[in-house]
Amino acid sequence: MAGLLDGVDQRTQLVGHNRMELLLFRLRGRQVYGINVFKVQEVLQCPELTHIPKSHASVVGIANIRGKTISIIDLAGAIGQERAETTQDRFVVIAEYNRTTVGFLVYGVDRIVNLNWNDIIPPPKASGKENFLTAVTEVDEKLVEILDVEKILSIVMGDKAFISQEVLGKASGKSNFKRHILVVDDSSVARSQIKRTLDQLGIECSLAVDGKKAWDLIVELSKRPSPVTEQIGMVICDIEMPNMDGYTLTSLIKQDPRFKDLFVLLHTSLSGVFNRPMVEKVGADAFVPKFEPDDLARAIMNRFEMAGAGAMQT
Repeated sequence: MAGLLDGVDQRTQLVGHNRMELLLFRLRGRQVYGINVFKVQEVLQCPELTHIPKSHASVVGIANIRGKTISIIDLAGAIGQERAETTQDRFVVIAEYNRTTVGFLVYGVDRIVNLNWNDIIPPPKASGKENFLTAVTEVDEKLVEILDVEKILSIVMGDKAFISQEVLGKASGKSNFKRHILVVDDSSVARSQIKRTLDQLGIECSLAVDGKKAWDLIVELSKRPSPVTEQIGMVICDIEMPNMDGYTLTSLIKQDPRFKDLFVLLHTSLSGVFNRPMVEKVGADAFVPKFEPDDLARAIMNRFEMAGAGAMQT
């Protein structure tokens, strides 16, 4: 797998054009899965692991990789498949999600494919709420399942559920925080996390599962008498989404005279170092890496403080 991710800098040119690249891999069986290349740091043969007592059943151990101690998650076991009997001849995909570097134990790594987000669709409704899919696509006439890694990590490693009392105290009693927010994210776990944060701030929200549905909603709101900026205080938007990614949605908003003043906060598990130049390129107003309730709450509070007590009332 050496050299598989060489030239990743050139791939940044895809972003902002509603395109992305998937690293394809397999677990048990013939089903193919995918992960966004921009979340992948490297792929390597599974190194020697140290078992950690009382860890989650899907954590097969920790490894020291380039000076970092990284938890290795058996991805098959984490999504309800039979756990791996051995780590020999297995690969580890080292990735960064939500400010955490983790390793995913997989059975085999295939290749990288270049796709348009229009070709990536939400999973079928018949798959139910308990599945671990965030999207599906087709490559060489074969179904590729894109896993909801945020949901997996939430189950295996937990997440921070509540705003700290220090931050919450600064927001309490400030009526100018009572704004309506549009939340756009394809991960059910991420939507729940954001909504929980907004609930603690006393802020109502609407939820959209991808950029296309969010754009359709914004356009529909524009048909009402009041400007969209008076109906929506801000948009909190993921970047990776089927149908239309967050960069494309942001560009559409900022290029339309009706919506250009709508505040867009990009909220993503992708690397913050990579995203900041793209935030400026597409015209987003702010960027917050996932997922720290305090950081998200501060960004929301800062936005509404800047807007002033009389602005953007719903």
